[in-house]
Amino acid sequence: MIQKQELLDCHQRIKPFIHRTPVLSSRLINTKAGAEVFFKCENFQRGGAYKMRGATNAILQLTNEERSKGVVTHSSGNFAQAVSLGAKSLGVTAHIVMPNSAPEVKKTGVKEYEGIIYECEPTLEAREKTANQIAEKTGATLLHPSNDIDVIIGQGTAAMELLEDHPNLNAIFCPVGGGGLIAGSALAAHYFGNDCKVFGGEPFEADDAYRSLQSGKIEGNETTNTIADGLKTTLGSNNFPIIKEHVSGIIRVTEEEIVSAMQLIWERMKIIVEPSSAVTLAALLRDKENFKGQQVGIVISGGNVDLSKLPF
Repeated sequence: MIQKQELLDCHQRIKPFIHRTPVLSSRLINTKAGAEVFFKCENFQRGGAYKMRGATNAILQLTNEERSKGVVTHSSGNFAQAVSLGAKSLGVTAHIVMPNSAPEVKKTGVKEYEGIIYECEPTLEAREKTANQIAEKTGATLLHPSNDIDVIIGQGTAAMELLEDHPNLNAIFCPVGGGGLIAGSALAAHYFGNDCKVFGGEPFEADDAYRSLQSGKIEGNETTNTIADGLKTTLGSNNFPIIKEHVSGIIRVTEEEIVSAMQLIWERMKIIVEPSSAVTLAALLRDKENFKGQQVGIVISGGNVDLSKLPF
């Protein structure tokens, strides 16, 4: 079990390397949701997503000898950029395995942060195999995007900050892909919230986490035909036990609801969010009767959008 002090220590460790992102709200969205909604805007984080937190923490926990051999990860985009930027900040070589279907904007980000890209087929098996081969060949430390304990702890610091700013939240919503963010957020809510529940938002088209909570074991995705490209991965052995114990539920949403929520945030809040982030607001709006009159936090996970391929 990850302890409260580990989250506190992590936050102090990564502070020099991350932004403390703002918390924004919208009167119209509050009215539409029937709740007070507070958006933790990790789209303003370094690298454009919350994943800078976990990546930086994981690299900082390595020994000098391990850092000298570099790090390797596999990611469709945001963790790839986070590891590249975190590694660059600390003078560490970053080997990045990306599916050849990854958005061009995310590949460009990795290159700008001096990550070395290795493309592979867009399957989890191909990603893991390629990353393992690189680790074996170079001696680089493999950093899992969502199932590494240090990564999970780092991701939880976003919800920690949100609860520092709004300690009486009744609920926090997170998108669910690999499970690192929602597991870290659930730990933060457990240790720093005042009876604050955590809920996940997930596409019907990639609902492995929803089904995993139903069955009590990690399920795979039956389809990944979703616009939320960051949510196509599955849960892991380290984060699933945390999710089982501390997450109150997962709300599934349609592709149309994701696009509608994404557009609503763009129009009303004037901020850029990616589809994976919009899943959370879509989930709240779909189930708003259960959150009427409550204070709800939403983690906007990222804003790395390919502007040439907007869905609206």
